[in-house]
Amino acid sequence: MQKVNKNGAKARKILLVVWILFAAVATSFGADDNSLKLGDTMPNVSVYDHNGALVEIAQEGKTGFTLFFFYPRALTRGCTAQACSLRDAYDELQEKGVKIFGVSTDNIELQKQFVDTHNLPFQLLADTEAKVIGAFGVPLRNNTSAARQAFLFKDGKLAWLDASASTDKQAEDVLNALEKL
Repeated sequence: MQKVNKNGAKARKILLVVWILFAAVATSFGADDNSLKLGDTMPNVSVYDHNGALVEIAQEGKTGFTLFFFYPRALTRGCTAQACSLRDAYDELQEKGVKIFGVSTDNIELQKQFVDTHNLPFQLLADTEAKVIGAFGVPLRNNTSAARQAFLFKDGKLAWLDASASTDKQAEDVLNALEKL
């Protein structure tokens, strides 16, 4: 009986060591390693918008200010607050020359419904394969939806980022960042 307990304890120790090693390796390959840093160039990736038009990210943000905000799911409470915050400040952001793109893993039809339901005046990108999300280094929640983040580029270079973007204060945060640039 004592031999069985020793083997069981040994097996638990081995499993613990394996789990710790697995966790260390998984962490070392996390999304944070791929995240864009201030001064980085805008990724060169293409994806379709809510109207089915191909958007070439690097070309869109070559000059002036370009904001990419990432959100988990269209038409949900927090994501709607985030998008509507930018909608409500759209004129002010346009005066400052900011182009705005929203990005989620939602398909074209759902992005179109989001735009139509909330009268969003900017493009929403249907990143169903998470190409843009991956290029920006935005973590995926549950391997299916983007974490809420925001990236502001000036002339194609990352000038500001918010790794835990706000919902209803997204526009306020962007406007404050613009004042400092």
